[in-house]
Amino acid sequence: MQDELFSDSAPSAPAPKPGRPRRNAGVQAASVGPELTALAARLPPRLHLGTSSWSYPGWDGIVWGGEYSESRLARDGLAAYARHPLLGCVSIDRSFYQPLSSAQYAAYAAQVPESFRFVVKAPAAVSDAVLRDERGRATQPNPLFLDPERACREFAEPALSGLGPRLGALVFQLSPLPAAWLADLPGLFERMSAMLHALPSLAETAPDAVVAVQVRDAALLTPHFAARLREAGATYCLGLHARMPPIEDQLPMLRALWPGPLVCRWNLHRRHGAYGYEKARQLYEPYTQIADADLQTRQLLAKVALATAAAGRSAFITIGNKAEGCAPLSVIALAEEIAAQGPYQASAP
Repeated sequence: MQDELFSDSAPSAPAPKPGRPRRNAGVQAASVGPELTALAARLPPRLHLGTSSWSYPGWDGIVWGGEYSESRLARDGLAAYARHPLLGCVSIDRSFYQPLSSAQYAAYAAQVPESFRFVVKAPAAVSDAVLRDERGRATQPNPLFLDPERACREFAEPALSGLGPRLGALVFQLSPLPAAWLADLPGLFERMSAMLHALPSLAETAPDAVVAVQVRDAALLTPHFAARLREAGATYCLGLHARMPPIEDQLPMLRALWPGPLVCRWNLHRRHGAYGYEKARQLYEPYTQIADADLQTRQLLAKVALATAAAGRSAFITIGNKAEGCAPLSVIALAEEIAAQGPYQASAP
């Protein structure tokens, strides 16, 4: 299996439209046909598929059973999202921009079933080597980059306390590094290792949870990086992004950590280039359909997911709208590919 895996006072409101919820009702989930419920039943039980965030009005009819604003969905949409049979996890991306409290995480956890899992991004204040202005431009070095105390206090501890057993993965996404850090990879890995070793144990509170490190510089993909992750009990987050090599060229990192859990964030189609988020947004909004199917990535990712499940390990895969054009439809397509490549045979970890 391993060789196969890695080889290759306002006026009265108008009456609601027929079939639409009233404005004062909660966010309604879309009606889902029995074929998707049946598809979900064919997937490995420790496989969690989902999207990056959930506040997209264009998912009406796919995830939502009505027309809602982005702000309404961000505030009230999670429970409806979690009722979709194939959406078993979600990435909380807002934590990257500002640390969240334990109470905020707990409010999320209260909206989803016990089987649901959250993938949570560490704050940029911990995972970015530079401080940035409001336009994202680097202004000065970040003196608390990968700081162990800050990583625990502002990220790991509140996420673990608030999400509890619904925590799936803590992800430290290292933003593109300045030249000084790229010239001192041993020093970078030493600092990363010290932080990872300082994190609280997840096993008692969240037995399925893992710590993962995602990078945006291919130069970091070395055996030494993998060794430091393994020593700390962490894993590599497979980052499918145009700034990084394609999935097949990242698989050696997973091989070095095998057998282990899978954490994957599929963010941006390669056709748009390393800085193509705005281009992808212009092409894909309002995210109602798959516009650029990436069949090779989908097929290889399905293969990795099945191998991970067969090894008895958990897998957390989240997909963004800018990967193919519509994240929940990408989830459905990936689930179909996994089922087509299956069935899997689980073994003891």
